[in-house]
Parts: sequence; structure tokens; C-alpha cells
Amino acid sequence: MKLFRRIKERSSSSEAANTYLIVGLGNPGKEYRVNRHNIGFMLVDKLAERLGLIFSRVQHKALVTDGRYQGNKIILAKPQNYMNNSGQSVGALVRFYKLAHANLLIAYDDVDLPFETIRLKPSGGSSGQKGMKSIIQHLGTEEYPRLRLGIGRPPGRMSTPSYVLQDFSKADAEDLEIFLERAADAALLFITEGIEPAMTRYNRSDQ
Repeated sequence: MKLFRRIKERSSSSEAANTYLIVGLGNPGKEYRVNRHNIGFMLVDKLAERLGLIFSRVQHKALVTDGRYQGNKIILAKPQNYMNNSGQSVGALVRFYKLAHANLLIAYDDVDLPFETIRLKPSGGSSGQKGMKSIIQHLGTEEYPRLRLGIGRPPGRMSTPSYVLQDFSKADAEDLEIFLERAADAALLFITEGIEPAMTRYNRSDQ
């Protein structure tokens, strides 16, 4: 009985090591669907499309799906408790799946980066992004990987809240699709090779 328990524990530990949670930040509801603030949702939708997955269940107040990629289990999540409270879902999912923080990747919009710019980081503060601030609060640490997706600064005197809650323009549509494909590539490289190789390849200023 003790031997069986040890084997089960080793198996569970091995599975957790090969399990990754990718969370896209955004706001639920059709009115927010193509907002700049929802580019994190758009990314995990793109990943689900790539992996042939459908968001078919709600778990810890998040739309969730999961599948396999090159021997790893990938869980995709879109918190449904609005951007400012994203940490409630993320913290609960991390605890439920017993994940190391290094196996978590948060994708979110960043106004401090030009549109189409990707920046992966292994850790860091919230930089004023309220979803990230909530996640840091609920995880109790800043030590987890993140994928910052540049949406650019608001034009003229437009306020940042107004800008991020504005839809991407039709003129942006083609570039946005290419951007999301590249960001999905970056997220999958993070899964297979880790944060440092993904940073080396995708944190380039000439892309």
C-alpha cells in the first residue's frame, strides 16, 4: 500500500512538472470582445484554435480548456470576474493544479509597448496593470512569467482607460492577426523550451 502511494505521488509530481497554465487577461462580455484590453483573451483563443481546443467549461470563475502539446499538458484560461479581479481565478487555478509559478504564463495588454511588440519576462511588478496587480496579490509573489503584448499609447489627449476599452480598428485587423500568431508561437516556445529561449527569440526590437 505504501509503495502504491509513493508511485502515485511520483506520478502526480511528474504530471504537475509537465503541466502549464496560460492565462489571458480581459473582460467578459460581447461589448469587450475586441477591445485592446482583451488582447490576452485573443491570444488564448488563438492558442485554443491552434491546438484544436474549445472553451467548454467554467472552473474557478474562468473559462477553461486543456490539451496536450509535445508531451506537455496545457491549460488555457480566461478569467470571467473582470480584469481588476483576475487574481481570484488565477490563484485558485494555480492551487488546484498544484503548479509551480514557473509553469504559469500570464498574457496581457501593455500600453507602454508599441503595437505588435512582444516582451516575455520571468518576473516583475504590475507596472500599473490592474489585472497583474490582482494576480500578484492573490499569488503572494511577483515571481511568475508574463507575456506583455504591446498595444501602443493612446493618441493625443485620450485617457488610457478610454483607449484600452476601445476596439481595435479595422485597419489594425491584418496586423493584429499576424501579431497574435507570433505571440502564440512565443507562448508555445515557452512551454517546450522555457522562458529564457523564448525571451531570446521574441524580445527582439526589430520584429
